[in-house]
Amino acid sequence: MKRFLLSVVLLFVAVPGGAQIQRDTATTSYTVSGVKVIHRRTNTSIVVANLYLLGGARQLTPATSGIETFLLAVTERGTKGYSRDVLRRAMARTGSEIGVSPKEDWTVFGLRTTKTELDSSWAIFADRLMRPNIDTSDVEFIRDQLVTGIRQRADSPDATLDYLADSITFAGSPFALDPVGSAASVAKITTAQLRAYHKNAFVTSRMMLVVVGDVSREKIEALVNRSIGKLPAGTYAWTAPDTLATARADVVFLRRQLPTNYLQGYFLGPRADSPDAAPLRVAAAVLSGRLFSEIRSKRNLTYAVSSSFRDHGITTIGLYVTTNDPEQTVSIMRNEVRALKDLTINTQLLRPLIQQFITEYFLENETIGAQADFLARNQLYRGDFRAAERFVQDLRNVTGSDIQRVMRRYFQNVRWAYIGEPSKIRRERLLDF
Repeated sequence: MKRFLLSVVLLFVAVPGGAQIQRDTATTSYTVSGVKVIHRRTNTSIVVANLYLLGGARQLTPATSGIETFLLAVTERGTKGYSRDVLRRAMARTGSEIGVSPKEDWTVFGLRTTKTELDSSWAIFADRLMRPNIDTSDVEFIRDQLVTGIRQRADSPDATLDYLADSITFAGSPFALDPVGSAASVAKITTAQLRAYHKNAFVTSRMMLVVVGDVSREKIEALVNRSIGKLPAGTYAWTAPDTLATARADVVFLRRQLPTNYLQGYFLGPRADSPDAAPLRVAAAVLSGRLFSEIRSKRNLTYAVSSSFRDHGITTIGLYVTTNDPEQTVSIMRNEVRALKDLTINTQLLRPLIQQFITEYFLENETIGAQADFLARNQLYRGDFRAAERFVQDLRNVTGSDIQRVMRRYFQNVRWAYIGEPSKIRRERLLDF
């Protein structure tokens, strides 16, 4: 979220102004036994296979939030084909990793291995999906771990702030639910519920597999056909999240005795496939630079301040700061937002910043894990993994007038989370954007 300093450094990385991203001829898409596959062939011994279980928060209710994360964590305790100890020894021997990453719109069940160990590590990966034990003793062990971890979130002001900010920003929608779950929901999910969820929700229509590495299509088809392709098809149909109804500005306070006060506010943006997404990304960076200059550099009111762009199905623009003088700091934030609404930036002055984004795009996609995630987001949010090819040109097309337009359209009705001493700021100040 707080990447302004990295952005400044990257401004000085030289990338030819006329450079274009070459058309991606290494990536293909096909379907195997009902599983959508996106496959990027690379010349590397590392293989990443990310299985996206689609739906995310829209699959959940307050009572079931965290159920998918819970279930996938339980599968690490053993399957019908691999006891817990055998599973762990096999993963250690192959040097492979299986991770669970719950997100707003999906859960990633990901395998990272080598080309030579793909067969053996995939067998474990698939067995965890298809044939988990889900024994009551394992369920209770994992439940204790998850509940403890969720409760420990309160020990971190930033973690608590993120949770509160998401809750108030998306109040009344499924996205207010944490895919990891709450302590209350995880405490009440039963073994029977986990077994029923596995039976009903682990279907191929909910799955998209992204594979990046030196693996042939024939190999991927064989792996899928003999394993996860045998799961029931189900009737799930993915749709990108729609925009939410505009909500009034609001704020939630959490009184804490801390050395500083923490604030996180969000403006709702458009869908990720909107033409406004690229200008908003640039606008957030421009605002972040101005906030850093005015609040930290000139007045020394904080050690951390930023504006961020969150590239989810429904985009959001965030304002973050820690400060001992929230009244003055938020007033400056408001003035900088209003200034960008009133100002038409010279488009030529945007070029170095836009070039920074292009450089960052190349740097972030150097790892094959990042490539897999970027392909998935473009497929699911923008309807085609090839949308990644347009990323650079969309940024280069942003003008100063575009920045002013999206600032005026989206930078309103901010919803804040505040942790610290509430008496240090008037509620009206936070809502006056």
